[in-house]
Amino acid sequence: MASRPARRNVALDATSADTKTRILDAAEALFTEHGFEATSLRQLTAAAGVNLAAVNYHFGSKEELFQAVLTRRLDPMNQERIELLEALERQADGRPPSCEKVLFAMLMPALRLARDERRGGKNFLRVIGRAYADPAPFIRHFLHAQYAEMVERYKEAFLRALPHLTRQELTWRLHFVLGALSYSLASTDALKQFAQVTHADNDELMLQRLAPFLVAGLKAPALVDTGRLELAPGE
Repeated sequence: MASRPARRNVALDATSADTKTRILDAAEALFTEHGFEATSLRQLTAAAGVNLAAVNYHFGSKEELFQAVLTRRLDPMNQERIELLEALERQADGRPPSCEKVLFAMLMPALRLARDERRGGKNFLRVIGRAYADPAPFIRHFLHAQYAEMVERYKEAFLRALPHLTRQELTWRLHFVLGALSYSLASTDALKQFAQVTHADNDELMLQRLAPFLVAGLKAPALVDTGRLELAPGE
């Protein structure tokens, strides 16, 4: 008599670490392609090969799942940024590291992530870019909290490297730095159309080109606030 196939333990499957990883991987891919709002739980469950109960068990809601997707990659990347900055400051032996070196320390972990497909690679960088551009308030609040320690550490380092800037002016410039970085990572299709490039998916090359632009913006002379916008002659 033929033996019956073993019955699948649905409860065990729903709670397994492998199931959680499958959900995170599927969500990361879908959020990269469609963004948060346009990604449905139906798409998520179909892509991960699980039911809604498994998503609810591990993450509770789509919002919490999105946060988990970001945290899985952001926590190690931000920790690496802090460690690089600390090493840079030790090497400087009491002198302020240059703006270029501080910016390099901030960008290098993103470059390493882009090269490492096991950690999401370039697709996860685009998830970050999409997250920054997303209007949902919970995403903005989450990113602010997630980046707070790292941003504050780098802000202090940039202030020492750029003593001609006030804290308020530097805050604006770092806002523009993160905005330019996020847009560049999230908008490769727009980059292809705008610049007519054929290798817009090369995040490493893109960041290498972006870095001198960001350094120039950070090192520009301090703004004299006249209360009005001054345009060059003929503009």
